[in-house]
Amino acid sequence: MCEVGTRPPLAAERGEPPGGAAAAAERCRDMGEQPIFTTRAHVFQIDPSTKKNWVPASKQAVTVSYFYDSTRNSYRIISVDGAKVIINSTITPNMTFTKTSQKFGQWADSRANTVFGLGFPSEQQLTKFAEKFQEVKEAAKLARDRSQEKIETSSNHSQESGRETPSSTRASSVNGTDDEKASHGGPAEAHLKSENDKLKFALAQSSSNVKKWETELQSLRESNARLSTALQESAASIEHWKKQFSACKEENDQLRGKIEELEEQCNEINKEKERNAQLSRRLQELETELQDKELELEELRKQGEIIPELMSECESVSEQLQAAEKKNKDLEEKVRTLRTEVEENKHRQTNLKTELKNFLDVLDGKIDELHDFRQGLSKLGVDN
Repeated sequence: MCEVGTRPPLAAERGEPPGGAAAAAERCRDMGEQPIFTTRAHVFQIDPSTKKNWVPASKQAVTVSYFYDSTRNSYRIISVDGAKVIINSTITPNMTFTKTSQKFGQWADSRANTVFGLGFPSEQQLTKFAEKFQEVKEAAKLARDRSQEKIETSSNHSQESGRETPSSTRASSVNGTDDEKASHGGPAEAHLKSENDKLKFALAQSSSNVKKWETELQSLRESNARLSTALQESAASIEHWKKQFSACKEENDQLRGKIEELEEQCNEINKEKERNAQLSRRLQELETELQDKELELEELRKQGEIIPELMSECESVSEQLQAAEKKNKDLEEKVRTLRTEVEENKHRQTNLKTELKNFLDVLDGKIDELHDFRQGLSKLGVDN
């Protein structure tokens, strides 16, 4: 039977050659343990200093197996990486295997004073390992219950053996007297001798059973002491994990606060990105306008090259303008003179119209007189 301790001794500590630890599984098979389930996984152990971070126990995926010890009716999880035993954990009914993610699970071993973690290639393998852990845990619980029943039965048998021993002694004494009588011969004496031999054999067998039961009782007491120690360690571990849970909860709250702050910062960053995008668009517009202005400036530069010609033309146009202004002044003077003459002519025309009207009125009067004179002449010609 392979002994289980808080830490499996290394090959150098045992004085074994390299590879001795790697042969631990084979030795366990030879000594009564048989593998009942095997898988491959990455092995981790909790950091003993921080009790928070995981420390890889294997550089790659290694074989992890459940072993059953038929002599002690116990179950263990064993894993070997090269020359190092990285898992040697005896399954107890108080253990619990917890899935922390889709491909990772862990359990605490109070005897080894550590927490083991396994990373599997797939969720199906993790599920199979967890189911086997629960099955082995139930079997360990059943074995413990049977051991307790066996202890009670052994205790009862011991008490009965204690009560039967005096009667056996008395029977031996009686049979001893019968043996003395049997020396004289007779069927009754032979029968009593036969019964005496049977009682002696039963007494010897009872003594052997008592020794066996005492040995088993001592073994069960030691097992009970180990279980009590494991229970105390488990209680201490539970308190430790409660404190660790509280610390993790506080850390989780702090992380949530930081996440909220980061989300606010992300919102501010998004707003800044929008502003930057707007500024980028505005910058592109300004660059486009700058290009347009540069084109206009180039056109103006080209036009600036013909400014001297335009200046000379402007001077010529100015001279022409001055001459035109002078002519315009002369023309304005002539216009004023003409306007004066027109006004005078208008006045004259008005006077002439008045005189003409007066003349026409006199003429109309003369005509009327001539018409009357004609009519008079006509009347005179008719009369004659």
